[in-house]
Formats: sequence, C-alpha cells, structure tokens
Amino acid sequence: MRICVFLSAADLDDRYTRPAREFAKLLGKGGHTLVWGGSDVGLMKVVADGVQEAGGRLVGVSVDFLAGKARPGVDEMVITKDLAERKRLLLEKADAVVIMVGGTGTLDEATEILELKKHGHTEKPVVLLNTAGFYDGLKEQFRRMETEGFLPLPLTDLVFFAEEPVGALAYLEESLGTR
Repeated sequence: MRICVFLSAADLDDRYTRPAREFAKLLGKGGHTLVWGGSDVGLMKVVADGVQEAGGRLVGVSVDFLAGKARPGVDEMVITKDLAERKRLLLEKADAVVIMVGGTGTLDEATEILELKKHGHTEKPVVLLNTAGFYDGLKEQFRRMETEGFLPLPLTDLVFFAEEPVGALAYLEESLGTR
C-alpha cells in the first residue's frame, strides 16, 4: 500500500513520537510506502526514519518554500509550487490516508480528504490516529456535525478513529484487502 500520512513537522515529546515511530515500523515491515510531506524535521523525520529503517519506501511531496527541509535519499521526491498542488499530489500518490498529530497544516490536509470523501470524489480509507487523545475534541465535533445533520454520510463512512498504530494499519489493510 501507498499510505499518505499527514502530520506535524514539529519536534514533539515521546507521547507523540513513540506511537508515530511504532506506526512507521509497522508500515515499513509490511513493505508499504510512506507518502508524506517530504520534510526531514520533527515528527515527519521520525516517521520517515522508521519506515526507511524497517524496509519501506519513501515518497515525499514538498513545496517550494520548504524545499530546504526536504529529506535526501528518498525513493521519490517532488517539489511543488504551492500547498494546493502539494495536497493534490499527496492524495494522488496514495491508496489510503492516515492523519497523525499536527497543527493547522495537518488539519487543512485532513479536512481536504474528508471533504473529497463526503462528496464522493474518493473512496480512499482515512484513519485518524488519536494519539494520547489529541483529537478527542475533533472527534466530539464530528459527532455533533453528524447528530445535527451537517454530514450527508455517517461519520464511520468518512473516517476511522484509531487509538493505537496497530489498529490504524489493520483497518487500512482490511479496507484495501491486503490483509
């Protein structure tokens, strides 16, 4: 599988890096490809290191103004002119999406894929990895959107919430029939 991971490029503490590293190792050991923002810093580096060390492939999609932080030695690296093109290529190159902890950029990427799914423009499975309860508030907001009629599809058709890395990968493998 080619799995797009949206996540932070910030340096974070162990409660976030440990599960990210665990997911990366599972991905690499499974022979999967990481499709990610291409940065060699912060949590993005942690995940890329884990995938590469475990034998997985790396496909980066960076953006012109962040090209100086792009990871060397990957299987494929694309530098785009803007963030819109970057998001489009990240999704194009992936079979599935995992949303890890992150800031506004990660949230922007997450809402993009969910909006595409909502309108039937993609069938790709989407997992939100709720590390250390990071997305509890967002999960509650999504439930409210569903309950109050803001979502035309059941929430479970849009996104799967996983509490642990092993559950995230198992869901993707089952969804795509690779298990």
